Amino acid sequence: MSSTYGNRIRFSIFGQSHGEKIGCVIDGLPAGEAVDLEALYRFMARRAPGKRLTTQRRETDRPYVLSGLFEGRTCGAPLCVLIDNQDTHSADYDRLRDVPRPGHADYPAFVKWHGYQDHRGGGHFSARLTAPLCAAGGILMQMYERRGIRIGAHLYSVGAAQDLAFDPVNVTPEDLCAVGDDFPTLSAERGMQMQAVVEEARRNGDSVGGIVECAVLGLPVGLGGPIFDGLENAIAHAVFAVPAVKGIEFGEGFHAARLKGSENNDPYWMEGDTISLTSNHAGGILGGLSNGMPLIFRAAFKPTPSIAMEQASVSLRDRRDERLSITGRHDPCVAIRAVPCVEAAAALALADFCLPND
Repeated sequence: MSSTYGNRIRFSIFGQSHGEKIGCVIDGLPAGEAVDLEALYRFMARRAPGKRLTTQRRETDRPYVLSGLFEGRTCGAPLCVLIDNQDTHSADYDRLRDVPRPGHADYPAFVKWHGYQDHRGGGHFSARLTAPLCAAGGILMQMYERRGIRIGAHLYSVGAAQDLAFDPVNVTPEDLCAVGDDFPTLSAERGMQMQAVVEEARRNGDSVGGIVECAVLGLPVGLGGPIFDGLENAIAHAVFAVPAVKGIEFGEGFHAARLKGSENNDPYWMEGDTISLTSNHAGGILGGLSNGMPLIFRAAFKPTPSIAMEQASVSLRDRRDERLSITGRHDPCVAIRAVPCVEAAAALALADFCLPND
């Protein structure tokens, strides 16, 4: 099993949901980069469990840097971050060794690894592994900010309830900072509507899906490449590392298929001495290259598969039909805590393009 991403700068994520520790290793970072661990902890707290309308698993998620930093700066060695797993209820998953959960990787993992996979909490497939993903992404985002590059996301929709959208042409760093601390939307009123949708699903023992919208500001023109080396390719690869992602679109995305060329093209104009665009249907990428506009994409998250409602499954041992009611602690909407995970995934995708390596 390989959980490694990147070319010049490489990231590895390790651990299982109910193992002693989880973590990440980043290899190839430029030396001399300052890392503020308290700022990193605040970033990671945005995805931590235990808040309202999220799983009640209690984890501090305080990162411990084992190697790669010296006197607060990267030193050229691989940077390794460890995170403790402290609040595991493994007994909640005993039955799942034999009866796989619909919508989870339990059954294909059982077949692939002949029953030796760690079934507790989803093992290495668990969204718990987004904690080290956020650790790696949070470190990179500090380096990007010093280079004038900002990444921010918000919960764009839950079910049929929808937040305001980022202005694709004029989104600003202030807009990225306007996302709520208690609930990650731009509009507090629309955030309340989303929370009502999630609460209704939770009361019914069900779950609901959502969409996260992300913006990257400050990219120079020309980052990326054609065919296999495009920015979309790299971002999609990284974003699909976040469990429950089922789709991604850039700019107009699938809506562009319903437009004419005259409606979807982004005309150029001279803004003083600067070449600019009047619109941003492309989402900031043309031919795999950044075009100077804000990079805008959206990631779609499926409803949480672990629901309290009874579902049909099978016994892997006895080869007979079974009924399964899932117990334990689960998010009624995974997209809520996924907002910083999408930011972190975007940060990983940009590393090979935006950072020098030693």
